[in-house]
Amino acid sequence: SMQCFPSLVLALSSLLGALALLQLSLYLRVPSRYGKHEERLCRPRGRLPARCAWFLQELPSFLVPALLLALRNPPRLEPLGCRLLCCLFCWHYFYRTFIYPFFTRGRPFPLQLLFFGALFCIYNGFLQGYYLIYCAEYPNDWCTDIRFTSGLLLFLLGMGINIHSDLLLRQLRKPGEVTYKIPQGGLFTYVSGANYFGEIVEWFGFAIATWSLPAFAFAFFTLCCIGPRAYHHHRYYLKTFTDYPKSRKALIPFVF
Repeated sequence: SMQCFPSLVLALSSLLGALALLQLSLYLRVPSRYGKHEERLCRPRGRLPARCAWFLQELPSFLVPALLLALRNPPRLEPLGCRLLCCLFCWHYFYRTFIYPFFTRGRPFPLQLLFFGALFCIYNGFLQGYYLIYCAEYPNDWCTDIRFTSGLLLFLLGMGINIHSDLLLRQLRKPGEVTYKIPQGGLFTYVSGANYFGEIVEWFGFAIATWSLPAFAFAFFTLCCIGPRAYHHHRYYLKTFTDYPKSRKALIPFVF
């Protein structure tokens, strides 16, 4: 049976923070080359349909914590706060693995990016699951703590924004279409990256509810990874569409 090694949690969380800064340095000026930022002359040879790629990439984030829980003897089901936090993480990735991919209408996905994405999901799935299942210690009344309740509300708000924004993006295309159009409605009224904004809010909510180094490292990584992509989406829309609303911000309403 596995044991908790705090030094391992610290090392993996620190590495995740370093990877976040690396992502920021790599993609702040130049976007990662897939989707609308893919250069036609430099398309990778190996690609998978978007639905299959998203399923394979996100699956480890759901399976790894589930496997860690199954391997724990005896199973850890208490306290309630810990169980709920683990469920929140798995809930998000259940949606991303088993629901989102089967409705997406994105372009074929480069195998290279799929490989690194899946590798990250294994890494982060292990870190978050290992901490919550083997290391985390919460009081029995953690569910009434202001950190848990406020974080949970942020998580649910962010997830709602993310799912709603994905729905609006999906409705822009008819089946088989690959052209890009101006997103309308919801939080897209104010920001170009409404779906990214929702996911960032979601994981910072999770970090507050969990109040742990691994969760805050993941939230920071999410910000550094998809924050620049939202910025580059914003620039793309401004350059591509002459009628794009000039009042929209890149990521944070009324600020950035």
